[in-house]
Amino acid sequence: MASRQLRTLERGILCIVIGAAVLLGPRFLQGSAWFEMIAGAYLVGWFAVVLGVALVVVDLVQRAKNTRR
Repeated sequence: MASRQLRTLERGILCIVIGAAVLLGPRFLQGSAWFEMIAGAYLVGWFAVVLGVALVVVDLVQRAKNTRR
């Protein structure tokens, strides 16, 4: 069970990092062909951040439930 929780936490953090990279990427890629592609994917970036936060919250809730037992 602990490895499953760890995977959920790792996935959540990874989603947050990927989402942040997509959202912040256009600031660093100005003037390149990648800029338009990354700038157009801002909804995907926000989705990844929200999904990552949700996974982290689920992991924290599961840990709280397991410590009560």
